[in-house]
Amino acid sequence: MAASEVLRARIAARIGEAGGWVPFADYMRWALYEPDLGYYSGGATKFGPAGDFITAPEITPLFGATLAEAIAPVLRQTGGIVLEAGAGTGLLAADVLRRLAELGTLPERYAILEVSGSLRARQQETIAAQAGELAERVVWLDAVPQSFCGVLLANEVLDVLPVHLVGTAEGEVFERGVTVRDGALAWEDRPPTPAALAGLEGIELPRLEGQEYVTEIHPVARAWVGTLARALQAGMLLLIDYGYPRETYYVPWRWRGTLQCYFRHRVVEDPLWLPGAMDITSFVDFTAVAEAAEAEGLETLAFMNQAGFLLANGILQRLEERAEPGSLAYLKAARALQRLIMPHEMGELFKVIALGRGIELLPWE
Repeated sequence: MAASEVLRARIAARIGEAGGWVPFADYMRWALYEPDLGYYSGGATKFGPAGDFITAPEITPLFGATLAEAIAPVLRQTGGIVLEAGAGTGLLAADVLRRLAELGTLPERYAILEVSGSLRARQQETIAAQAGELAERVVWLDAVPQSFCGVLLANEVLDVLPVHLVGTAEGEVFERGVTVRDGALAWEDRPPTPAALAGLEGIELPRLEGQEYVTEIHPVARAWVGTLARALQAGMLLLIDYGYPRETYYVPWRWRGTLQCYFRHRVVEDPLWLPGAMDITSFVDFTAVAEAAEAEGLETLAFMNQAGFLLANGILQRLEERAEPGSLAYLKAARALQRLIMPHEMGELFKVIALGRGIELLPWE
């Protein structure tokens, strides 16, 4: 709470310096990534039962093992590295490395792109404990390399990249930003900034009669994917997150947008409450992701829901390999697997997009 108040005061000062208003994307970047105070830069626990949310690697090691199956053909073709963006607790890296070792496709380097010092420390501890001598192959990077071959993995990264909030009311398009009113952070709508206008290119926002419509656009995510695509000389970007293609993202019935906040496994409605102490996320526009990659010469190899991807890459076989059918261990692992593939859990909501350059057809496409 004390750290959040320090960050709130810092944000309020910056809003004043900017003339009394900033786009929501600026606020979201400060709330999540401000050094030492932002949600992903501070020291509070974020992942797992003691944190604010649980991701697939925390649910079961079968997730990482299946990702390893999916990327192994690309590593065989390119002889490149694995680059993981936002590695969370480090469990995914450990699970992927162990399975790649079993498949005989270990990369020379497993690089992790991580902005949080506290998460880096946790990743180092986890990988050392879970991956043994394989941990020697892991390195940490501060920025995307200028060029690389191999595979980029990003599980639940796109959803926490800053978004602009835009909307329509009475036939006009506006951008929703943050101001300071009576000493508190507050919302204020203004005409769209140049960044928002650029992000709206190719998007037709619904105009509802007598009702406001608010949603998110993703210029930061587009720029990030474009940077990765330019750096990828041969190989694949494998991005996993919750989201929709554009035709089902910007629709009238999603009139409140998809912005969500999480604090201690509970949904928080107000993104301006406790900046730095809670996660802020938005569903992904996967059409924008594909456009950004294709503009840099990558090909969209596959786009499917998480259930289809995991089943196509043999997650059921991984289950049978690791536990005797009918045993208590098998039943527990099967129950965890259900969370990943069932439509009412993560199976349909989460999508997987594979973007590649210079590789042959993958067996699971």
